[in-house]
Amino acid sequence: MSKRVKSFKYLLIAIVILLLIGLIAYLFPVIKNLSTTEGQIEFKNHVTNMGALGYLALFGLQFAQIFLIVLPGEPIEVLAGMCYGGIGGTLFITISACIISTLIFFLVRKYGKKFVYSFYNKKRIDKIENSKLFKNSQKVEWIMIILFIIPGTPKDLLVYIAGLLPLKPLRFIIISTFARLPSVISSTFAGSSLVEGNWKFGVMIYAITFIVVGIIILVINQFDKDKTAEEAMKIMK
Repeated sequence: MSKRVKSFKYLLIAIVILLLIGLIAYLFPVIKNLSTTEGQIEFKNHVTNMGALGYLALFGLQFAQIFLIVLPGEPIEVLAGMCYGGIGGTLFITISACIISTLIFFLVRKYGKKFVYSFYNKKRIDKIENSKLFKNSQKVEWIMIILFIIPGTPKDLLVYIAGLLPLKPLRFIIISTFARLPSVISSTFAGSSLVEGNWKFGVMIYAITFIVVGIIILVINQFDKDKTAEEAMKIMK
């Protein structure tokens, strides 16, 4: 099982690298001219001409980002916003993340720890899974919501570890899909504003998102008397 998973992983990494090279080669001539109105129009025309292939390429990158943990999420979210606008990019990233996270969750449920060990360090996984906090079925959903919302947490690791925790599939899918939204919205709308040449709007979106998330964190800390969120963050490190 482990050897097959690793072989599959390396094959996907190779495919992703080829996808990245292809996308960069195709879009680079127009990305470098995004500061001009003509460049913005040309970029949109390039993406439109890609049709379904553009969606497949972007989905492949999103798949790699969550499944293989070889890419950070924000650049792909920004690219989605550049290609399909703030709303279109947000919908695309949200739906694709939901599909990929659901797939990983059920693969972990089927194959167990060995599947997770193929992607993450065994000691790190055991530390999280065996902690009393993550074993607590009454708190684990709340912990997941907090960790998915807070910027900088390893969300892809959360997707893998969720299959080992006392979480109902539907509840996990809802949490992992919608708790990502603050980060996704800020990145996709920033990407959209870059194409339109309105970088100030992109900065404003990021600022608003960080303020909203900051308020959420303050509220959580206010009502989290047991320091559950703080303890969860320490365990995840």
